[in-house]
Formats: sequence, structure tokens, C-alpha cells
Amino acid sequence: MMIGRELIASGRVQGVGFRWFVQDCATQYNIKGYVKNLTDGTVLIVAIGYDDDLLQFIEKVSQGNRHSQVRNLTVNELTHFTEYEEFIIV
Repeated sequence: MMIGRELIASGRVQGVGFRWFVQDCATQYNIKGYVKNLTDGTVLIVAIGYDDDLLQFIEKVSQGNRHSQVRNLTVNELTHFTEYEEFIIV
């Protein structure tokens, strides 16, 4: 069964290729949804996938890419979500 998570990444996560990194991770772990910059300097990730894949995806995203620094990653359960066809950068 597919489950959904909303992630908010803070730290040095804008202007450093972090959204593209997240999209690559999503492809690697078969995660659907989207990633987008928020006006407060954080990055929003909506991730839909299977439990084990989501756990691995979240672990990888929390590490960031070589240019970013994820200081905090808040993870919330989504009880209602759209089943996306792909993972996109918004």
C-alpha cells in the first residue's frame, strides 16, 4: 500500500541544486510527488511511495547533496494524497 509523507527541509537547501538532488533520489527509490522552494527559504517535498522505499528516500534526502546542508528535516504523515504519475520539480 502506498503511503504519503510531507517533508520540510531547512538549512542551506535553496540555490545549491537540492531540488534536483531530491528528484534524483525520488527516481532511485520509485517515489512520486513533487519538490518546491518555499518563500521562507525551506524546501517542501511531497513524497508518495511504499514504506521501505520512503524510509530510504528520507534517509538519503536528509544527507543532502555535496553543496547543501540539511539542518532539519520535518516529516509529517499525509492521510490524504494524490497518486502522482512522476516526481517533479515545481
